[in-house]
Amino acid sequence: MTKTDGTPAPPVAVSFTGAVKTFGAVRAVNGVDLEIRRGETVALLGRNGAGKSSTIALLLGLDEPDEGSVSLFGTSVAQSVRAGRVGAMLQEGRAVPRVTVRELVSFVAGRYPAPMPVGEALALAGIEELAGRRVDKLSGGQTQRVRFAVALAGNPALLVLDEPTAALDVEARHAFWASMRAYARRGHTVLFSTHYLEEADAHADRIVVIDHGRIVADGSGEELKRAAGGSLVAFDLAGRGTEGLSLLPGVTAVEVRGDRARLRTDDSDATVIALAELGAIRGLEVAPASLDDAFMALTSASDSVSESSSPGASGTPGTPGTPGASGASGASDTDLETVR
Repeated sequence: MTKTDGTPAPPVAVSFTGAVKTFGAVRAVNGVDLEIRRGETVALLGRNGAGKSSTIALLLGLDEPDEGSVSLFGTSVAQSVRAGRVGAMLQEGRAVPRVTVRELVSFVAGRYPAPMPVGEALALAGIEELAGRRVDKLSGGQTQRVRFAVALAGNPALLVLDEPTAALDVEARHAFWASMRAYARRGHTVLFSTHYLEEADAHADRIVVIDHGRIVADGSGEELKRAAGGSLVAFDLAGRGTEGLSLLPGVTAVEVRGDRARLRTDDSDATVIALAELGAIRGLEVAPASLDDAFMALTSASDSVSESSSPGASGTPGTPGTPGASGASGASDTDLETVR
């Protein structure tokens, strides 16, 4: 495979092929197809219960798929983990008692064939001053940064981060992302899940949105924003009704908050001209769609698909070309519009 500029694309680091994981009546992972290439930084977005953690568990070999397959660097997950190619920072886990930060990171590094020097891992995680402290005596934010150092200790080719900044204050979050970017610049592959949409937009090459166990969008932040409808036009209703707003040129969705209308539009110029002809331009504001708007639009579309795929409804969930179909690497603008 080659990139659009004609140069060879990097080899595949992560590959999901029709992966399914079921817990009782719940399909936590529902036919996921996904490729991540070496050197990419990919954000995994989804609501609580969308399937993010289950997808990460399959990626790390903590669970096995009921159907389909998952491979890393062209080999099985188990082989890649044994070879020391994978490092992970997970949300769960108790602090190890009576050991110092340096002792813990040194112990983990010793389990890998070609580890990162311990001092370098501590420095990259920004915890050099904590090296002599006991792990079980640290604050929540400090413990989170120790987890990052542990994930880095083996110098893994693939770094998996599950909600890495959940316990960090604003300053620590900025420091964390600076460290993560420094690690990614060395050519490593990074996959992180987050609830902070602005973090995904700022720090990921690609954003994968998962909902109801399916990938509903896969692309850059800008591509996802375009899929949400391009722009938002807001104005004061000033007592006017909302009749006919959905029929204005370019408008794809209408939302009313109090006395203010918000129109999602794929042609803001045409929408504003039509509003001006109606005289509805008080408090007019035009802004590009945010990633938050895209996320809400994409997951709302996924809700509609789930409802329509209930017993007795027509349509087949996950069929290519329909909302809710699994995405793969390099989704085009058309693909993103299809899954909107």
